[in-house]
Amino acid sequence: STILNIYYLDNGKDSVAKPHVIVAGAATWSIKIHNGSNEALSQYKMNITSIAPLLEKLAKTSDVYWVLQDPVYEDLLSENRKMITNEKIDAYNEAAVSILNSSTRNSKSNVKMFSVSKLIAQETIMESLDGLHLPESSRETSAMILMNVYCNKILKPVDGSCCQPQPPLTLIQKLAACFFTLSIIGYLIFYVIHRNAHRKNKPCTDLESGEEKKNIINNPASPLEILLQSFCKLGLIMAYFYMCDRANLFMKENKFYTHSSFFIPIIYILVLGVFYNENTKETKVLNREQTDEWKGWMQLVILIYHISGASTFLPVYMHIRVLVAAYLFQTGYGHFSYFWIKGDFGIHRVVR
Repeated sequence: STILNIYYLDNGKDSVAKPHVIVAGAATWSIKIHNGSNEALSQYKMNITSIAPLLEKLAKTSDVYWVLQDPVYEDLLSENRKMITNEKIDAYNEAAVSILNSSTRNSKSNVKMFSVSKLIAQETIMESLDGLHLPESSRETSAMILMNVYCNKILKPVDGSCCQPQPPLTLIQKLAACFFTLSIIGYLIFYVIHRNAHRKNKPCTDLESGEEKKNIINNPASPLEILLQSFCKLGLIMAYFYMCDRANLFMKENKFYTHSSFFIPIIYILVLGVFYNENTKETKVLNREQTDEWKGWMQLVILIYHISGASTFLPVYMHIRVLVAAYLFQTGYGHFSYFWIKGDFGIHRVVR
C-alpha cells in the first residue's frame, strides 16, 4: 500500500515533493504469517509481478532499491519464528530478482537490487540476539553504503571513488589524447619508412670474392622522429596514469596503516642494500655516485611511506620529513657542484 501511495502522489496533480530514494522489500512477514506455505510464495510472486510496473515507473524519477531479505540464524529463532528458514528466504529473494529483472523486455530494469545488506548479514547474523534482527552495527553499515550510493555521485568526494559514475573526459584530456595519438601515428610512419630503407640498404654479396659489401649509406634518425618517439613514451606514461588514477578500471580502497606494511618492505630493501654493494671510483665525500645512491634509497623509503599510508604514524612522519629535506639538499648540492666544477651556467643545463 505504501508503494501505491507513493505512486499516486508521484502522478497526482498536486505539487508534492517526490522522494529521491525509495527502499522496498518484503518476505519475512509473509513467511511467518502464512507459516511458510507454498501458496504464500505463489501469492508473493503475483504481488511482485503487479507492483513491478509501478516500481519501474517510479524508478524513472527516483532511485528505487529492492532490498533482498537477510538470512537468519535458525538456532536462535523462537518457536513462533521457526518457519522462517534460510531456504524459504532464498526462494523469496530469487522470485523477486527474477520478476523485477524481467519486468522490462528490451532494456535493463531500472529497479536496483540492494544485495549488500544480505552479504553483511551473512557475516554478522551470528551476533544477533534473536536470530532474526541484525545487530546495530550491520544496520549502520548498510545505511552508510546506501547513503554513499546516492550522495557520492552528487558530492563527488576527493577521498573516495565508491559508487561514483565514470567521470566524463575533460577538454584537456581529449586534446591530449588526440595529440599523443597523432604522435604515435607519426612515429609509426617514420619507423616504417626507415625499416623499408634499411631493407633496401642491406649488405650485398660480391659475386667474385664472395664477401659482403656493407653499404656506406646510413640514415640517422631525424630530430622530428626523436621528438615523436619522446612524445610516444610520454603518451604511454600519461595513459597509464589515467587508467590507474582517473578511470574506474581498477578498484580503489582506503589505506589502513599497520606497522608490518611499512617496516617489512623497509627491512627487505635494507637487506638488499647490505648484500649488493660496489666500490665507487671517487674517494671524496658526497661524490656523484654516492649522492645518486643516497637519493635512490630515499626515493624507495618515501615510496613505501606513501603506499603504506604511514603518515598517520607520527614517528615515521617526522623521519620522512627529514628524508625529504635531505633529498632537497642533495639535489641543490649536486647542481651547485656541477656549476662550480664545470662552469656550465647555460640554459641547456638548467632545462635538463
